[in-house]
Amino acid sequence: MNKSSSSAKWPSRPVTILIVGAGSRGFSYAQYAKTWPRLAKVVAVAEPRAEYREKMAVEHGIDRSLVFDGWRGAAKAGRVADAVAICTMDAMHEECVMAFARQGYHILLEKPVAPTAAACRRIVAEVKKYGKLFAVCHVLRYTQYTRAVKKIVDSGAIGDIVSVEHLEPVGFWHQAHSFVRGNWRNEKESSFMLLQKSCHDIDWLSYIIGRPCRRVSSFGGLYYFREENQPRGAADRCMDCKLSKKCPYSAREFYLGKLRRGELDWPLDVVDQTLKFTRESVEMALREGPYGRCVFKCDNDVVDHQVVNLEYEGGVTASFTMTAFNEGGGRKTRIFGTRGTIETDDSSTVRVYDFLTRKEKAIDTNATAANVAGGHGGGDAGIFNAFCRAVGLGRADLIVSGADATLESHLTTFAAEKARRTGRVVEVR
Repeated sequence: MNKSSSSAKWPSRPVTILIVGAGSRGFSYAQYAKTWPRLAKVVAVAEPRAEYREKMAVEHGIDRSLVFDGWRGAAKAGRVADAVAICTMDAMHEECVMAFARQGYHILLEKPVAPTAAACRRIVAEVKKYGKLFAVCHVLRYTQYTRAVKKIVDSGAIGDIVSVEHLEPVGFWHQAHSFVRGNWRNEKESSFMLLQKSCHDIDWLSYIIGRPCRRVSSFGGLYYFREENQPRGAADRCMDCKLSKKCPYSAREFYLGKLRRGELDWPLDVVDQTLKFTRESVEMALREGPYGRCVFKCDNDVVDHQVVNLEYEGGVTASFTMTAFNEGGGRKTRIFGTRGTIETDDSSTVRVYDFLTRKEKAIDTNATAANVAGGHGGGDAGIFNAFCRAVGLGRADLIVSGADATLESHLTTFAAEKARRTGRVVEVR
């Protein structure tokens, strides 16, 4: 458990949770209920896929009357838990939030809030009307790394922030899995790349800089994962391709390699929806399912690289780069202040340089977070812990990614995408 979570007392009883959407995110959050049984308990699940629904029900001992084959059934059942974790696809968020807010649930919502600015505004207005706790899974706000950076900035150690450089290295294999072959490849089925993937980063910049963004510009596009870039002689499916051994994006090499190494969690659990994890079941999924397609012959249209320039109130500036073409890993940031700088190394080591003393101090945030489980540098565990404590203790202040903060950073993201599409500077309203 991280330092901040251990400093607050436990709720008098575990917070009961309904998981809506038993995919990777739903299972991740449910797992923390097992990690902290005094904090939370999963008592209900809504999921249309039988294998995933049953796995969740069995792992958490859920009563059969509280196992639903979709969110509508769960909503009709009335309030069956203290809180709901909504982990459905982006386009389903608005209906889900509206339904569960009216039932009186506290809500943990996977990002992004919704695919349009209008829908985001409607959702925020609805949850505020009912007065229940609402947290969006901007998990980067909840890491030890972010706490360290925020503490340094707020202390005045580097003076006033003047400018920031921030990089999100998506990773070549992650881009291929999620944004070329996967659920987030096509804007009509999910949303544009900056919203679905990098709203984390736009939100993080807003949190660290601590000022509202006023205007943005942006450039980028789909550079590589296009049909015209398919190598001569390549097959449309990786299982049939004679170039498989020479292709860094080969589904055969990537997913079967995961299977050989016994890495049976994400992303393999998305590919093999039988959850059997045998060579036969994985090969069948690659021959017949979307994850076995050549990356140059998919129906993807989201960008694979994008830059955003942001101007904040008072003239503070930031530049953000998202790119698929790297090995992946943690974000990298440089913050330039009037009295010093902050530079991060793979979202773990924070280096602070003081202009007055001309000395550098290194802070290893991994050392302080050694016992934090989960993805995003402990952010997944961090937000679940903070949300459940907020519900169980009546402490809204433990949520740092609430409705108003999220709406502000989402509107910046929508403005940035408009700037990319129109080729002009766009004001954030």
